[in-house]
Amino acid sequence: MRREIILLLLIALICSPISSQIRGNEIRVSVSLNHDNWQYKTGESCKFTISVYKAENLLKDAVIDYTIQQETNTSEKRDNIVLKDGTAVVNSKLNKPGFVRCEVTAHVNGYDYKGSATAGYNVEKIGPCAEMPEDFMTYWESALSEARKIPIEPKMEIIPSSCTDKVNVYQVSFQNIRPGSRTYGILCIPKKEGKYPALLRVPGAGVRAYYGDIETASKGAITLEIGIHGIPVTMSNDYYDKLAQGALNGYWNFNLANRDEFYYKRVFIGALRAVDYICSLDEFNHKQLGVTGSSQGGALSIATGALDKRVTFIAAVHPAMCDHTAFLHQQQGGWPCYFLYNDNPSQADINTSKYYDVVNFARLLNIPGWYSWGYNDNVCSPTSMYAAYNSIKSPKEISLYLQTAHFWYQEQWDEWCKWIWNKMNLQ
Repeated sequence: MRREIILLLLIALICSPISSQIRGNEIRVSVSLNHDNWQYKTGESCKFTISVYKAENLLKDAVIDYTIQQETNTSEKRDNIVLKDGTAVVNSKLNKPGFVRCEVTAHVNGYDYKGSATAGYNVEKIGPCAEMPEDFMTYWESALSEARKIPIEPKMEIIPSSCTDKVNVYQVSFQNIRPGSRTYGILCIPKKEGKYPALLRVPGAGVRAYYGDIETASKGAITLEIGIHGIPVTMSNDYYDKLAQGALNGYWNFNLANRDEFYYKRVFIGALRAVDYICSLDEFNHKQLGVTGSSQGGALSIATGALDKRVTFIAAVHPAMCDHTAFLHQQQGGWPCYFLYNDNPSQADINTSKYYDVVNFARLLNIPGWYSWGYNDNVCSPTSMYAAYNSIKSPKEISLYLQTAHFWYQEQWDEWCKWIWNKMNLQ
């Protein structure tokens, strides 16, 4: 009987989903630089070392393609290079502040494997191309004033299945820019009676469900995670997939030619009305109020921190929407890359972009902030993010995770959380 039980356990282990997970690749493409910090002075040569490994051993006779990208220009492209000993060296340089990227594709047994590294040149001197309209602050103050004439009319519905022994979790909504236009989110409040700091979490691009920041709330803070599209945030994935491929497909381009009808006006105002909502809560201590997010959420964090004096700190990871018009000046801008493939845009598009350029919000910040990104980011270019970062005059910290593209490392996530928790005096 014991033998049969052991046999059944072995069969269960072998057949379990855990043992059958696919993780990583046997082939690894390494692209390294001769400066550990990936930073160089203008005019200085950088050296990319390209290596292909199989089972962590150099793979001889590997075939690769590589491209050297200097800001918006491809300076070199080579295909079907055979690495006799598994390694090759490519040199490049840049004569102005910015970035040079080496992107490599290795072809092995019918599969393609990719690697990249990016050299930064005098990154502290990267300047923005964005121009601030003379009426920038007047425009946003007026827009927010008009929105605040609309009663917030909050609604709150508890989600019993998400509540814990320490935290109550609710789906909430409140009016945004006009009557009937609502912002939805997940609110988490500690069950223990008291006054608490608050954290507003603003989302990256896309259409999805949200679940709330229960972890931070359990440490003793109010957290509100909002969506931007004016739809409930607790629906099925299929519901959001249909919207993402249907009515909301490409929403970031909607009405770009009109600053008042542009899709992001409602989004930016919604983040500010979320601050209004937090400040209306009896449990809020009115002392510490942070805003945080990544990508689109990084952009919204900076904009909200710039426009609302009640915000006391922000944390932005690989922020999007930085330096929109940089592409028109042969410099890399950030997502959504409005002018990347349009070198003759309408003046109306350009004018609207100025009011939604994170560089211009960054110029207005007067609160502490934590910022983080990687040099390999191929969605929000590091040039665009430095253009915004270098425009900030208030206290700021930058934590680079050089090799990351538009994703996180665990250590980066942990550092982000600890910085935020420290600002709210949480353990």
